[in-house]
Amino acid sequence: MLRPYGYMKFILPQFVQQALKQLKDAGFEAFVVGGSVRDLLLGREPKDYDVTTNATPEQIQTTFEDTLYNNNFGTVAVRIIDAEGERHEIEVTPYRAESGYADKRHPDHVTFGVSLEEDLKRRDFTINAMAYDGEQVVDLFGGRKDLQSKLIRTVGSAEDRFDEDPLRMLRACRFAAQLDFQIEEQTFQWLKKLSYTIYPHISWERIRDEILKTITAEDAFRGFWYMHITGLLQYIFPELEKGVGVSQNKHHIYTVFTHNLLSMQFTPSEDPLVLLAALLHDVGKPQAKQGEGSECTFYNHEHVGARIARRIMQRLKFSTKDVECVTHLVDQHMFHYSIGEITDSGVRRLIKRIGRENFDDLMALRIGDRMGSGTQKEKPYKLIELERRIRLVEKDPMDTTMLKIDGNDIMQLTGLKPGREVGQIMNALLEDVLNDPSLNTREYLEKCAQVIFHDLKKKKSI
Repeated sequence: MLRPYGYMKFILPQFVQQALKQLKDAGFEAFVVGGSVRDLLLGREPKDYDVTTNATPEQIQTTFEDTLYNNNFGTVAVRIIDAEGERHEIEVTPYRAESGYADKRHPDHVTFGVSLEEDLKRRDFTINAMAYDGEQVVDLFGGRKDLQSKLIRTVGSAEDRFDEDPLRMLRACRFAAQLDFQIEEQTFQWLKKLSYTIYPHISWERIRDEILKTITAEDAFRGFWYMHITGLLQYIFPELEKGVGVSQNKHHIYTVFTHNLLSMQFTPSEDPLVLLAALLHDVGKPQAKQGEGSECTFYNHEHVGARIARRIMQRLKFSTKDVECVTHLVDQHMFHYSIGEITDSGVRRLIKRIGRENFDDLMALRIGDRMGSGTQKEKPYKLIELERRIRLVEKDPMDTTMLKIDGNDIMQLTGLKPGREVGQIMNALLEDVLNDPSLNTREYLEKCAQVIFHDLKKKKSI
């Protein structure tokens, strides 16, 4: 017999209420289940709602007019139009009992419609194993108590839950980071014992997705620290682990590893790629380190780190665009600027090298870098001054697309065909304009292009 936690009233979205009502009116049980119930109990706004029922997939399709069902796990996508005419989609899944996980992800056998208790028993953590029918919360495994104690605990045997799907170990770290919870002791011990199963049993794509969810959590440091102390991180980011115990020079009070984690935590950005760049920005330091003590050096660690970051991201199956974004930020994070040393043309060249579209992200990384070093002030005066100067010159030409002539003009002037020489002339013109933006006139650039073209011809004839 079910042991409900008690009668509670939460305001569910109208389309969720409608889904529950239609199932109940058709004679079935219906509950909101999983993370949405957890978030309701925590006073958080759920991101989505899942519904479970004792109806079979065929019965679910009969109950609703607009459905889609094309999987082996019973989940039916139900489309509902609410009272205001807005269209919503909600997933409705029959009660399921599962057994056997040969691929460490999907059950070998699924039985539909057994009972709510069997359905909740198969879930990962107690805080995700509660159900709500619009009036009462059903809590069979102590999820409410663990919410109050701020604990991540598996449902039943931690060994069995992690063996069924090792990704749950990363999910435990992620929930700890998102909810500001601790991992319960037995769950923690089994996580340590089984951390080695995370790969090759779990695909890099699934690991990547959990990493991105963790890195954007409120306390991402906690999540990655759990990955470290349980041993998970050595299988996912062994390059990051090489910074453990590596001391730095007089400008830092933390080891390389701790500094990387703190930099990620303090970087003021919601973009997971920027946060990932912050996490990896000094990953090249262990390899580049020379000497010991307060005067040790890390020359070119940013370039070494960019190469390492590229390998990490390719391993995690990031897109080429995302790989280029992160490696560029890591490679450029040591950009130099001192008041009085750099002219306006130098600022324009800095913007050209970094890319104006990347500058705000790089500045966020620099703030995280400083704060992760133990510095209390986010921005020194020189970075504030650099931002001011960038605003002054950012409308000046920074690349060849902003010149008053283009490649077609060059080809008409010189008779050249599309090729490397056209690019050379355009880049030479840009150098002039970077030094003096007032030269960005069609008349000047046409004359200058002809001079550069004749110089190229002379060099070829020598």
